[in-house]
Amino acid sequence: MSEHRRKPPQPQGGGRAAARRGQSGASSGRRAAPRGATGSPADYGLGHGSASEEQPTGSRADARRASQRNAGGGRRRAAEAAAGRRGGQSGPGRGRGRSAPDRTRLIDYPRADRYGWQRWMPSWKLVAGLFVGFVGSLVAVAGIGYAMVGIPDIAKTATAQNNVYYWKDGSQMVATGGETNRQNIDLSQIPEEMRWAVISQENKTFYDDSGIDPKGIARAVFNMARGGQTQGGSTITQQYVKNAMLNDQSQTISRKFKEIFVSIKVGAEVDKDQIMAGYLNSAYYGRNAYGIQAASRAYFNKDAIKLNPGECAFLAAMLKGATYYDPAGATSVDSVGATPAANSKRALRQMQDTLDKMVEYGHLDASVRAKYNTLPKWQNPRSNTDLKGQIGYLVDLANGYLVTHSKETGVTQDTLQQGGFSIYTTFDKNKVNQLQASVKKVQDANIKPKQRPGTDTHVQFGGASVEPATGAIRAIYGGEDATKHFTDNADQTGAQVGSTFKPFVLAAAMTWGVRDPDLGSSQAQDERTIVSPKSLFSGQNKLKIRNYDDTVWKNEKGEEWLQTNDGNVSLGNPPDYKIDLREAMRESVNSAFVQLGMDVGLDKVKDSAVKAGLKESSLTNSGFPSFSIGISDPSAIRMAGAYATFAASGKQRDPYSVEKVTSEKGQIFTHKTQTQQAFTDKVADNVTDVLKTVVDKGTGTNAQLPGREVAGKTGTTDGNKSAWFVGYTPQLSTAVSMFRYDDDESKKDRTFLKMFGTGGQKKIHGASFPAQIWHDYMLEALKGTPAKDFPEPQPIGEVVNAEPSPTPTPSATETEEEETSPSPTPTRSAIEPSPSATETCRRFFGCENDGGTSNGNSNGNGNGGPGDPSPSPSPSESPGDDRGATGGFFGGPGG
Repeated sequence: MSEHRRKPPQPQGGGRAAARRGQSGASSGRRAAPRGATGSPADYGLGHGSASEEQPTGSRADARRASQRNAGGGRRRAAEAAAGRRGGQSGPGRGRGRSAPDRTRLIDYPRADRYGWQRWMPSWKLVAGLFVGFVGSLVAVAGIGYAMVGIPDIAKTATAQNNVYYWKDGSQMVATGGETNRQNIDLSQIPEEMRWAVISQENKTFYDDSGIDPKGIARAVFNMARGGQTQGGSTITQQYVKNAMLNDQSQTISRKFKEIFVSIKVGAEVDKDQIMAGYLNSAYYGRNAYGIQAASRAYFNKDAIKLNPGECAFLAAMLKGATYYDPAGATSVDSVGATPAANSKRALRQMQDTLDKMVEYGHLDASVRAKYNTLPKWQNPRSNTDLKGQIGYLVDLANGYLVTHSKETGVTQDTLQQGGFSIYTTFDKNKVNQLQASVKKVQDANIKPKQRPGTDTHVQFGGASVEPATGAIRAIYGGEDATKHFTDNADQTGAQVGSTFKPFVLAAAMTWGVRDPDLGSSQAQDERTIVSPKSLFSGQNKLKIRNYDDTVWKNEKGEEWLQTNDGNVSLGNPPDYKIDLREAMRESVNSAFVQLGMDVGLDKVKDSAVKAGLKESSLTNSGFPSFSIGISDPSAIRMAGAYATFAASGKQRDPYSVEKVTSEKGQIFTHKTQTQQAFTDKVADNVTDVLKTVVDKGTGTNAQLPGREVAGKTGTTDGNKSAWFVGYTPQLSTAVSMFRYDDDESKKDRTFLKMFGTGGQKKIHGASFPAQIWHDYMLEALKGTPAKDFPEPQPIGEVVNAEPSPTPTPSATETEEEETSPSPTPTRSAIEPSPSATETCRRFFGCENDGGTSNGNSNGNGNGGPGDPSPSPSPSESPGDDRGATGGFFGGPGG
């Protein structure tokens, strides 16, 4: 046999698999390696020897690995050759080609025939397929959802359960809320203007839409996904469905989708007029009135069919939330913006907007619309006589707290109206009764509206008692009777607090300090001097107020500010009338605290009040000097809570009225007290020590309690329109207010009235009736409670203005003032301790030992009322006399 036909020996580790790989390589167009080739040049006849020559020694495993390497190289070369042919190229290394897609995959993603970023770009077929599948799924889900839901029966929403309220000791206070006030009426009994008012304001496409608002739905779902509350903007159909689903008011995405499906079904299968009638018969209008007939009776005491267009537009406004639109106002410890005045303003604005839209959309003639430019005359009866006395105020306060804090309590206005809750309040039954009795005692003995109709009518008292250790509201006095007087006087009434605001100025001076007048504004903010109570400030009457850098303060009209004291007396040591802050607080010297506030910075004074617990929204503009002497109007509840912060050595706890809530599901809410260190104990205890002086031998001696330490402050406002006493022991903080407020519902503008002559007094001060009520109440409220002393204060700060200043040279303006003044200004050379309240009253204030006013131009005159920052000066005002005056340029109240 010839040499070339001889069968070569099989390589080690090769075998049939290697032969097949060699054949695969050959089929790709490239010459296959001879059997037994090792990959060396000699294998291809490029070196010495031949295929039959001796192979390198090694194990079978080595030979097998070598064979596999050769086979792998063959496959790579075959692939490269194939790619070159598809790309119109030849030879190895001429670029990569696309491999055939894997036909075994259902979805070709990532794409097998692409490389790099293109591999992750889906094909149009894939996108189209997914879209069709998604839409099909939605249609299927919608179809199933549509089929599963039914049309709700609106009549089933007429039932409700009582809410049961409990006193602090666990005994039942009252059960109320189950008396659902509702009566369905036919659409023919509902005025056409009522229907168009609701449509114009809420859903102008009602008769044309499908019943849902996609944008509103998307917004609500998005808010819920973020953990927030759903928003308005739903169609009337959706509102109708929501009212019919009162048994499920959970704020969840699943409930929202259920509502959507029901709305779609109702919109498709129920007549629009039927939906409108159902909505107006089931909607909540406030005052426990469900449906248009009940609302018409609650607000106007007439049947719905007799409503005029203005009354219809008014009731349409109530649908936006009666808490903030009912002109009677709302009651909540934090409902600062829901006062009768604010609500009336909102209701009128909303009513007018509705009427305008009715005209715009062609539902009301312009000549008819022109007749309704003011709020209709409304009434405010309470249907439940169980809410008489203080009970109604207490229930309102608890309800307001739950709804205002719905994120924590889980109780909304809807679920509260549905009822079924057991609400355990913080109110102490004995203390509530004692506070009411104390007010009634003073009122019956002194306020005689029949004998003195010009001075003793419209007199109101308010009060609140807060526990410093917890923030729990133990008692309030909201007014004579919740079924007759509807504004809770313990909540914000608009009555200015006067000099009871001064402790926040002192706390600011001890916390941040006064600025250095020799430094620039930015540097002065950083380099301050903490103030000691021994620091000296001027107690001069008609003091020219200066900025911290010693420049004279002027308003936007370029007018200077002269600060007066009550009675137009200068207090302190002449000739410059320097007085330390303890004595200035004791005698409620306005000029000293107004200048102190300017030196500290009114922004810091405001921060101090907020840190103590006052609501920022209850504070007026802090850009005017009189801010420091109480032109703001916090509520009695908040004032008691803020003073409680001082009683607790600087620990601030928000006032609250509900301890826990239970339902058939178990306990759903438990209050958790949150404590913030508003001031250091050194600051708070020094403020308390100064306020002790006020009660021990100052304007607050009428509030002394035998055997107990008491700290407090009197307050009287400009024009004698309100008077306060706020004081505390370590265990209880109480605020009492007195004011005259014309709350006649028929009057468009209800205002505070002056109290000169009220109760037979020449002028009402915080030291008179308010301090007497405080004393009588606290004496009974603390019976059985061991007496406790306040912490001993630690020394604080530096004595600023310690060096005597030279006698000021009167300016031309001041000289002119003295010449034109009808009588010389009385002065005192020094402050001496008052042995009793009677002597203090008799010697300095004509039996009125508190108060003051500020007059804001260079002549000590002005005609601005409280809260009016820049009225024009009136030369007709008597210079420097607060009796009968309406105040200075900034309505500055006094002590």
